[in-house]
Amino acid sequence: MQKYFVLDTNVLLHNADSINSFGDNVVVLPMSVIEELDTFKSLNNELARNARQVIRSLDHLRERGHLGVGVKMDNGGSLMIYYEKELLDHGLDMHKADNRILGVAYTLAKQGKTVIFVSKDINARLKADSLGIEVQDFEKQKVNFDELFSGHCEIKVSGAQIDHLYKEKELQVASCATSPNEFVLLIDETNEKHSALSRSKGDGRLVPLLPDYNEAYGLKPRNKEQRMALELLLDPEILLVTMVGQAGTGKTLLALAAALEATINLKRYDRILVSRPIIPMGKDIGFLPGDKDEKLAHWMQPIFDNLTFLLGPTGRRAGEAGEQTVKQKVEKLMHDNVIELEALTYIRGRSIPHQYVIVDEAQNLTPHEVKTIVSRAGEGTKVVLTGDPYQIDNPYLDSSSNGLTYTVERMRELALHGHITLLKSERSTLAGAAASYL
Repeated sequence: MQKYFVLDTNVLLHNADSINSFGDNVVVLPMSVIEELDTFKSLNNELARNARQVIRSLDHLRERGHLGVGVKMDNGGSLMIYYEKELLDHGLDMHKADNRILGVAYTLAKQGKTVIFVSKDINARLKADSLGIEVQDFEKQKVNFDELFSGHCEIKVSGAQIDHLYKEKELQVASCATSPNEFVLLIDETNEKHSALSRSKGDGRLVPLLPDYNEAYGLKPRNKEQRMALELLLDPEILLVTMVGQAGTGKTLLALAAALEATINLKRYDRILVSRPIIPMGKDIGFLPGDKDEKLAHWMQPIFDNLTFLLGPTGRRAGEAGEQTVKQKVEKLMHDNVIELEALTYIRGRSIPHQYVIVDEAQNLTPHEVKTIVSRAGEGTKVVLTGDPYQIDNPYLDSSSNGLTYTVERMRELALHGHITLLKSERSTLAGAAASYL
């Protein structure tokens, strides 16, 4: 029996190709969804681009027949736009678009159809469920966050094998590593203090971490996960790095330190490009005065905080005495185009060669937005995505559906990608307690 998938507007805004994701079933778009797409299409953001793409796809399908009746799609299914003139009363306020969309699902279900309401809005799914309608989130581009690839594991081996790794710079052993660039902590089965950190080459070989990557721009790692992160961040053969960790684990600081080291000291890249999604935590403060750089300064303050630590007298570069203040040092790096701060809005359409690109707070991006950003990378460019999937401000994303965790799982088998999950907060004792208990 064919299923009728009634899609909420947010599904189409999340993934413009979602109408093709339901096989040989019937995709139903209530008229209210079309009206909501119309309100989004004129904006200048990713939601608007998705809205415009969906509208173009529907216009192409219109050429095949009458959308009000239903037209065939290339995947064997069909799509119909449901006119909401004669909906059955489900007891909810029909003046609200969300309730009219639910009314379509409710009416089709009462007509004996097998109906599934698909929405990324939890509240809409709750209301649909209370009406007796089967509901689901949009499952495509989702991962199981509870089983997210951590990027490291540990095994017990003989002391002789650890010594062999140090001496020969390579060890062939059946390990817990399942992906290239996964880190393996080797622990002596007779003496737990005798251990070694190694990295999988993806073919059964383990190699020790490189001593050249023990620090970056004066910053030294405080735990083994941070040391693993530096290995990935400084290795020029790894073109995409993903880092996941809660607040205070050092994601942004490590990425910036590695970027400064690789760009200024090692001369591997022409400059550093840093960007963050412009999504506020809590109520937005509204219009900000000034030009683009002045507006961005408010959103990029966490970046400035980390640069202040790295460049300032209280940071790791205290030995570089100072005619210049920290602010002057940061301004000089930006004036000389060593560091560029850019809103993600302006990255689409660009080609970015020979740069070290850091995208902070990537958990607030959709999988499609991450694809758009990473696909901007030209020759010689390295991309680093950092974020905390426990702190998501995008209302239609969660720890399993955001672009950061999706990228971790989709790219883990590629040798050009490396991932690490940072576990321990190193910002302060208070920050660590907050991350663990609040």
